[in-house]
Amino acid sequence: MNATLLLALPVAAVLAWSVVAFNRLVRLRNQVRTAWADIDVQLLRRHDLVPALVAATKAYAGHERALLEAVTELRARALAQDSRPGLAAVEDELGQALGRLFALKEAYPGLRASENFLRLQQDLVEVEEHLQSARRFYNGAVRDYNDATQRVPDLLVARLAGFRPEEFFEAGESQRAAVRVQLP
Repeated sequence: MNATLLLALPVAAVLAWSVVAFNRLVRLRNQVRTAWADIDVQLLRRHDLVPALVAATKAYAGHERALLEAVTELRARALAQDSRPGLAAVEDELGQALGRLFALKEAYPGLRASENFLRLQQDLVEVEEHLQSARRFYNGAVRDYNDATQRVPDLLVARLAGFRPEEFFEAGESQRAAVRVQLP
């Protein structure tokens, strides 16, 4: 009886540890998914602003057709994107195009004075701030999850249960580039 108990206790301990490790990995994976959903919500808010921005800009700067079409096309590509790395790349391009769109207000005084355009610009700034916060939270969740799936002994449970590393939401090339400042 003692021999059976001596064998059963370590097996039970390993089994209990496996269950705890598995549950922790599931919780961390769900946290990553929730954080990604938060990013997705902010991206959808951003995408919802694009048609209104294009319409407001078109009224004052209609001959900037190429830029307006590019912004609209990038929005459509972003909405159709289903991979995280692909979405990050398209969102980077969309951010660049929106920056060029906002730069138009310098060339068009009517656009600069438009309350609708200014409100939309402020709304987009607010969305970008929320998006930046959501990205930080997501990357923190990914870090915690990846650490747990790569740490021994949890690594054993992660591999057996099929937990795969997640990718960070990384800044695009345009966001990494040095900011150019022109002083008057």
